[in-house]
Amino acid sequence: MQIHAGPTLRLIIGAALISLSPVWVKLVSVSPTTSGFYRVLIGGIALAAYLLVSGQRLQLSKRTWQILLIASVFFALDLWFWHRSINYIGPGLSTLLANFQVFIMAAVGVVILRESPRLIQLLAIPLALFGLALIVGIDWNDLPEDYRLGVVFGLLTAASYAGYLLSLRKSRQGSKHQLPTREVAIISLITAVILGASAIAEGQSLAISTLDDATWLVAYGILSHCIGWMFIASSLPQVSATEAGLALLLQPILSFVWDVLLFARSMTAIELTGAVIALVAIYLGSRPASKQVQGAR
Repeated sequence: MQIHAGPTLRLIIGAALISLSPVWVKLVSVSPTTSGFYRVLIGGIALAAYLLVSGQRLQLSKRTWQILLIASVFFALDLWFWHRSINYIGPGLSTLLANFQVFIMAAVGVVILRESPRLIQLLAIPLALFGLALIVGIDWNDLPEDYRLGVVFGLLTAASYAGYLLSLRKSRQGSKHQLPTREVAIISLITAVILGASAIAEGQSLAISTLDDATWLVAYGILSHCIGWMFIASSLPQVSATEAGLALLLQPILSFVWDVLLFARSMTAIELTGAVIALVAIYLGSRPASKQVQGAR
């Protein structure tokens, strides 16, 4: 896939396309598991077709295949939780919570990988929690049950997504390919099998009953999962970590914008302040990250 636009422009376009991911989920009438199934199935097939045309061979070690299987389980959990969170609390807040993965990644780095945290990371965590408290309210028990469940699912999304990113990073060790296209294609197709089996076990139909649903799901798989990711992945090696962090913050910001414009989400001044504080905290927490694909949903 030849992408001729400048790296910064590609990064911004990719972030904008990926920010539409929760919008497609909200628009379709299929179950959350079914929409996740079609995202990775359609996107995975598109990525596999690209690999076939470009002549890239899989040739992965047995250990890499095992790690990719683990990554697929984490990604399936990520989509399972996230799609339900979107339905309960909307595209904006669910995507913001999913991006809390930067703090989980930082915690794993300290506890497991023995990395030394930067002071700015330590300050970002309470800042993010304060912003979240302003958004959802201080008294947890006053919130509707579905809303509380949506927040919990959003945080579980962050944990699952962090597991996916760590597994993907591990699978890339020693790879000679600049972009993880092979790995993401494989993960997408394995995740489709997992989510398809989950939908059947839940008694959910995989049938697409309307042309509108088919259109939204194709847009989800092609525009957001495949093209959006390719734009971001191709640009990250050519931009600074600061540029990458700022551009990728466009995803939760734009998801909030789509939530307000398309689904009439109302926001008080306190909620808006909380969202801004949480976004600043996410940016600060992700600054030391390398130029690998992070935060791209």
